[in-house]
Amino acid sequence: QVQLVESGGGLVQAGGSLRLSCAASGRTFSNYAMNWFRQAPGKEREFVAGVSWSGGVTSYADSVKGRFTISRDNAKNTVYLQMNRLKPEDTAVYYCNVRIRGQDYWGQGTQVTVSS
Repeated sequence: QVQLVESGGGLVQAGGSLRLSCAASGRTFSNYAMNWFRQAPGKEREFVAGVSWSGGVTSYADSVKGRFTISRDNAKNTVYLQMNRLKPEDTAVYYCNVRIRGQDYWGQGTQVTVSS
């Protein structure tokens, strides 16, 4: 059974940093690209960042480019999201995601709140 568990969220002032982690189990996750999404109150869930199975290719939403960095450690089955220069508009629940054979799997999410 695929399980994704996010951690590392919290309350931070604008300009600060947080590092999110997503621990994966139930599959050989080194075979799959992994993603981070986020959902703010009253808004749809949106893509934040993605990393290829090897970690060699990454992609980012325009709103976070240059501030966020996604990485992975396949030996630990863990994906990270380093978030720097945080802004109040980054406030959201952040979700880890993997798509396996056309099916999306999600973690429970971790809350990130950025105060101005």
